Amino acid sequence: MATVNEIAPDVFRISTYIPQAGLQFNQFLVKDQEPLLFHTGLKMLFPPIRDAVAKIISPTQLRWIAFSHFEADECGSLNDWLQLAPSAVAICSIVGATVSVGDFAIRPPRSLKHKEILNTGKYRFRFLQTPHVPHAWDAGLMFEEVNSTLLCSDLFHQNGDVEPTTNSSVVERMKQMFLDYQKGPLAYYMPYTKYTDKTLQELADLSPKACATMHGSTFLGDGRTAIMDMAAMMKQIIGK
Repeated sequence: MATVNEIAPDVFRISTYIPQAGLQFNQFLVKDQEPLLFHTGLKMLFPPIRDAVAKIISPTQLRWIAFSHFEADECGSLNDWLQLAPSAVAICSIVGATVSVGDFAIRPPRSLKHKEILNTGKYRFRFLQTPHVPHAWDAGLMFEEVNSTLLCSDLFHQNGDVEPTTNSSVVERMKQMFLDYQKGPLAYYMPYTKYTDKTLQELADLSPKACATMHGSTFLGDGRTAIMDMAAMMKQIIGK
């Protein structure tokens, strides 16, 4: 079953723990005039996530379905949502629309430019192109400007069945994930390029108050410091 927690005003974290993977898979529903879902979840998780969304809004009312990059846990059930919600439109980067989503989705997606604003009613989302951060060349993130919530995909990834939110640093948890993954086939989970530092600095400059991650607890607090600490850790562990 999926659990539901409000992690910021009108932002609901829908989380499913899969023991075989040792991971939580999180989606974020924004309740607004034009509701937005960030991450669809794996296709096999569509029924419990749909039921969790139904506790907050009618799933048929979804207007926007967004995600960072083309990957199963990011958008595996996209077409199920598009079939359920007749007015819903997928949101992704220009690269994502061109190379994957435009072909995969049953309706054309809306592609956003770097720093383009999407209004959902009360809330404003700034889209940020972040190629290869966390990974994939089509990657992009969304920043909700009213309450300073960063929907950050796999950044701040933490393994295990952890609490919905935390005020404590999650960088050590992410560091442990990298160290664990270095021992096996997931060693190249996240790339580190000459653009990584610049991209993370741009995210830090947003000074988010909440960092809503795909896997693990949402960090609440000084997002600027947390991102810069994460950047230093990533450079140390995978930037060699």
